[in-house]
Amino acid sequence: MTTIFVTAPRLAAAGVDLLAQAGARVFYLSRSDDAREVERIMASESIDAVISRTVPLSARAIASCPALKVISKHGVGVGNIDVDAATRRGIPVYITPGANAQSVAELTLGLMFAAARRIGWMDAELHAGRWSRAQDGVQLCGKTLGLVGFGQIGQRVATVCLALGMRVVAFDPAFKDGPGPVDGVALLPTLAELLPLADVLSLHVPLNQHTCKLLGAAEFGRMPRGAILVNTARGEVVDEPALLAALQSGQLYAAALDTMAVEPLPADSPLTKIPNLVLTPHVGGSTPAALATVASAAARNVLGWLQGRPVERSACVNPQVLS
Repeated sequence: MTTIFVTAPRLAAAGVDLLAQAGARVFYLSRSDDAREVERIMASESIDAVISRTVPLSARAIASCPALKVISKHGVGVGNIDVDAATRRGIPVYITPGANAQSVAELTLGLMFAAARRIGWMDAELHAGRWSRAQDGVQLCGKTLGLVGFGQIGQRVATVCLALGMRVVAFDPAFKDGPGPVDGVALLPTLAELLPLADVLSLHVPLNQHTCKLLGAAEFGRMPRGAILVNTARGEVVDEPALLAALQSGQLYAAALDTMAVEPLPADSPLTKIPNLVLTPHVGGSTPAALATVASAAARNVLGWLQGRPVERSACVNPQVLS
């Protein structure tokens, strides 16, 4: 019997149904953040495949499970998976690109509006019984949106922002040698050229050695004074102390983060003390619709590999093991 390990307490029904139809035996974590339980289950059970959520899937866990044949991330960010360890074992690691793109794009837009118009602050004021009519928000029409990363999420955000009357520019090395996929979006060859134009900067990149702390004091200093940052990518892409300094100095008017370098966010984090910073708890792709799509995509990834059916090569982050 095929055995699948989901490194979370649950999986959306769409994914569960696919695994059940395949006759798979499924293990779940009792707690979503228990890396030790992941290692214990991997070492004690004959696991054929892992559907990985956010808890670390370490080299030790991978090495302890000789039966392991395939891993699929529930999403696209593989920073919690030791991909090198999987590659050494010849184990493919798949992702689910685009499966939650619509929900992440919609939250990006919501965060952009909230930061520009101070929606969270005014909501808190009214709930506290104060009629505080902030009249210093940023009208987005006529402003320039800079997108760092221009995949499916960025393209959706661009389409809406063009309709709002914003100018949109993007930087993505994947498109540097050809036309862009969205009419009306100017593609720029470097991040350095994009930053001075970006009244609003929105991040849509994976976390890797090239993007870790991609934005720091120098980059914020190159942006127009009073700009807005939105990050629905990965928290580690931003140097958070530099971000706080830019918000406090007025170099940035506001920022909105769905992802932070440390998650869950500690209650005493300096990020919680900044009034012009909007925070959400890494929920960009967590609508029921998105979770169902991602769960079914992850299930198809692992079942396809185990059953010898083709799995999209572009969804594999270590395609060298497929040769």
